[in-house]
Amino acid sequence: MKPARTLIVSIVFLAIAVGVAVWLWPQMPARMPVHWGIDGQPNGYASRFWAVAMWPLLIVGLAALTAALPRISPKRFEMESFAGIYAVLMLAIQGVMLVLGIAAMLAGAGHAVPMATIAPLAVGVLLMVLGNYMGKLRRNFFIGIRTPWTLASEAVWERTHRLAGWTYVLAGAAIVVMALAGAMAGWTLAPVIVVLLIPHVCSYFIYRRLEGRHPSEGDAR
Repeated sequence: MKPARTLIVSIVFLAIAVGVAVWLWPQMPARMPVHWGIDGQPNGYASRFWAVAMWPLLIVGLAALTAALPRISPKRFEMESFAGIYAVLMLAIQGVMLVLGIAAMLAGAGHAVPMATIAPLAVGVLLMVLGNYMGKLRRNFFIGIRTPWTLASEAVWERTHRLAGWTYVLAGAAIVVMALAGAMAGWTLAPVIVVLLIPHVCSYFIYRRLEGRHPSEGDAR
């Protein structure tokens, strides 16, 4: 996806968030929930202005990062080779922020919104999208499984991200199923933890298998 098209999509997301905020503003109380616990009950509040403004600001911040990160990436870790994939993933994250923002604003305005279902659904779908594209990422410092071993070897990066693709998709699907089944939100943390741990831990063993030594052993010889 070209940078101009990525920017247009971000502007559309921003316009939707602002439009929903303007539409719901008269219905909103002076203080609104901005955070919900695993039981779906609000446990954090902010003023109406910040409760509404935080979502467009998040989208703007992510759009700015989308444009800035490729420009500051160091040599040998340029992102041009997978620029389209990178743009899709960053837009997917922005899309999730938009969905969560709309749900939060609706809930704050007094509408019956099942945040305990919507939030894990959004996260699950996002993980599935990330997993689908994970194997197409190339070494970089900003997105993907960035461990010392994946950054040290292109082969380790590729194999780790193929594994991560499967774990992200499976974990995302598990979260979606549990959310739709009405499982307790706390249970959705288990697959997320698995997603975070498995690829990172395995990257070390993949490195050892491919390189046959610990990275520091080369300097000791």
